[in-house]
Formats: sequence, C-alpha cells, structure tokens
Amino acid sequence: MAYLQTFAQMVQWKDFVDIVVVAIIIYQLLMLIKGTRAVQLIKGLFVFMVISLIARQLGLTTLNWMVEKVWTMLVVALPVVFQPELRRTLEQIGRGKFITMHPATTGPEEYKKLIEEIVRCSQVLSQSRIGALIVLEKTTGIQEYVETGVKIDGVVSSEFLVNLFIPKSPLHDGAVIIRGDRVAAAGCFLPLTQDNGLQKDLGTRHRAALGLSEVSDALVIIVSEETGVVSTAKNSRLTRFLDEKSLRDLLKNEILVEKASGHNLFRRGDNNANT
Repeated sequence: MAYLQTFAQMVQWKDFVDIVVVAIIIYQLLMLIKGTRAVQLIKGLFVFMVISLIARQLGLTTLNWMVEKVWTMLVVALPVVFQPELRRTLEQIGRGKFITMHPATTGPEEYKKLIEEIVRCSQVLSQSRIGALIVLEKTTGIQEYVETGVKIDGVVSSEFLVNLFIPKSPLHDGAVIIRGDRVAAAGCFLPLTQDNGLQKDLGTRHRAALGLSEVSDALVIIVSEETGVVSTAKNSRLTRFLDEKSLRDLLKNEILVEKASGHNLFRRGDNNANT
C-alpha cells in the first residue's frame, strides 16, 4: 500500500495525459502506414535492432562495428525508402485525416462469397474474351498502387467486376485491387516485370501481374484478351490455363485453408508455374 501511495505521489496527471497522447499518435501513425510496404520495412528494422542489441551485449566487436556503419547509412537511406509513405502521411495530416479507424476483420463466410464472385467473374470475362487484372492484396501492403487508380471501396460482386473491365469503360484499362472482401480501387497501374526471359506471346497484363508479384506477395488473376486464358501470378511465378474448378481450388487453398490454419490469410508457398 505504501508503495502505491508513493507511486501515486510521483506520477502527476500530466504524465498520464502525456502517455495517452503519445499512444494515440503512435497508433494513428501505424494506421496510416498500414497497407503499405513500410510495415515490412519496419519489421526488418526491428530485427536489425535486435541484432544490434545482441552484438552490443555479447561484445561482438566486428559485428557491432558493421551494425553501426549500417545504422549510419540508414539515417540517409530511410527518408528515401519511406518517401511514398512519408508523403502520404503528411498529405493525410494536411487534409485533416489523421484520425483513422481500424477496419473490421473479414470472416470465413465473406471470403467464401468473395471466392465465388471472383471465379464467376473470371469465367464470364474468359468466355467473352475481355482482358482483366484482379489483384488480391495479402500481407505486403500495396497502397502505392491503389493510389494510382480510382478509389472505390465497394462490395465485390461478379457483375460489378465485369462492368469495370468492359472495353471502353472509364476504368477498364488497369487493375482492380481487392483488399479484404472489398474493391479498394480500379484502373490501377502495376509495375512491369524486368524478366527478359518471359514468353513473347505474353502481353502487358501478364508482365504487370508478374511485376507486382515480384515486389509483393499479392495474388494476381489475369484474363487474356486474346485467348481468354485465365492465369495467376504469385511470388514471381505464373500459373496458366486455369479452368473454373482449378481457379476455385487455388483460391480456397490461398484463402480459406491458410486462414483456418491460423497463419497469414494467404499462403506464402510457391505454386507450380506453367509458362
């Protein structure tokens, strides 16, 4: 009891306000960078910090020297690496959107419906020979690519997705990005792969899908405008000639199985590629 009384006398109400304000600021900053590659970069920095502390505690002179040199380089490199996220954060603060709410978690039933809608949409587009790019965001945030298109935040339905890709419609020439069970944006531009060994008959959509899979763990569904072939790109690999059943099984394996196992929502394992 005496300890509690002493602690209460030492801690002023200003200290509580200080702690609460700092906690809110840190939380909101985390919400602002959520959905971007900065999350993975922060995780990498945390691991590097642990290595630095271990090297210092164990007295590993050479390792500690190397770590100190890397930290010096990071002071210069971090503003460059985080430039898109820093700009986005400052823009949102300037627009008065610093306070953000955490989105609700998507459940298994919503994902089952999402799978069926995507499969149905892919089959309609394939039969009609309408080209399409559908991106399923996973653990690596791709907010920078979301911002290249038109933000929608709409419910996923096969009819909605098909209409987005109808030729000559305003948003047909680009990718649709799905975050959770909602369409985050349409008409988005994706980075093209630098792989010069890609087959010559594969067009810009396949190159864009592979390009995104090289810089993130997103799963990209491609429908060829020329052949109607449905393909997927993941972890820099292309899987082609997917029929309705194989696409459904792939999506279930990527979404429902991994969610039920308690790991990340989407699997990180590689698929066999048919190129």
